[in-house]
Amino acid sequence: MEAVTARAGANIALVKYWGKRDARLNLPAAGSISVTLADLETRTTVTPSPELDFDELLLDGRSAPTTRIAPVLDRFRMVSGCDLYCRVESTNSFPTGAGLASSASGFAALVVAADAAFGTGLDDARLSEQARLGSGSAARSIFGGFVEMAPGSRDDGSDAVASPLLDAADWPLEIVVAITESGSKSVSSTDGMNLTMNTSPYYRAWVESVPADLERARAAVAARDFDLLAEAGESSALKMHASALAAQPGLLYWNGATVACLHEVRRLRAAGTGVFFTVDAGPQVKAICLPAQGAQVAARLADVPGVVRVIETALGPGAGVLT
Repeated sequence: MEAVTARAGANIALVKYWGKRDARLNLPAAGSISVTLADLETRTTVTPSPELDFDELLLDGRSAPTTRIAPVLDRFRMVSGCDLYCRVESTNSFPTGAGLASSASGFAALVVAADAAFGTGLDDARLSEQARLGSGSAARSIFGGFVEMAPGSRDDGSDAVASPLLDAADWPLEIVVAITESGSKSVSSTDGMNLTMNTSPYYRAWVESVPADLERARAAVAARDFDLLAEAGESSALKMHASALAAQPGLLYWNGATVACLHEVRRLRAAGTGVFFTVDAGPQVKAICLPAQGAQVAARLADVPGVVRVIETALGPGAGVLT
């Protein structure tokens, strides 16, 4: 069998995913809407080999545990009838585990490469399902542009898959990422979700608020209404973090530079720049910008004390095979 390399872009949720209705199957408690990025990507090579006695993983050039990838590969082995173990080599073009959705792009690239390597020929919906089993947000990185993730209602999770809303070229927004810490975050997204679900008094209200946010964001994308998308996006991010802050103990993913960036984005928007912010489980700030306004936003955020570096990117394609 041949080695196959695939790529997938990280995605940024505008209407957030935070919490699960079934942790074993990574079934989300509510839906989400995201954008897939062009330049923040994972490239993963899957090589099935009769010489291996177990799966191996190299992540950014270093040996890493296969605990999370082995079950994904097992499903492809089962469907294909091929029992070969795999060497998996994965590299990220951005910091790993720092709140920039490296698990989303990582598992999306993994399932696309594994599908081609094992010849299983899954359609996009089933690839999205397989990616979700590895990481809940990875289901969205199968697709490009604007993407909606359905929470589903079936116990087996077969309807909890993502689908495209709008191609990147149809509304080419720009993204600026302000990196305020380059290391891994202290509490993983999975652990943070579980803590919030189990201890936050605001968690149920958060879940109940998501359908209205989805409706607003969906309408904004359909109408290319940036102001409406900004309202829905910032509201969703702040409510997610409010629920996490109220956990026991409270989850504080932000640092001082994170907060300073949020204020700077608000100042820019008040002065007429088309921009709004969102923040995931980590200290990095993502600024969503109207076309041709990303460079101005990047320059301003780069001057915020505590910002390590700024990444400018755009909306990008879905996951795909490279070789």
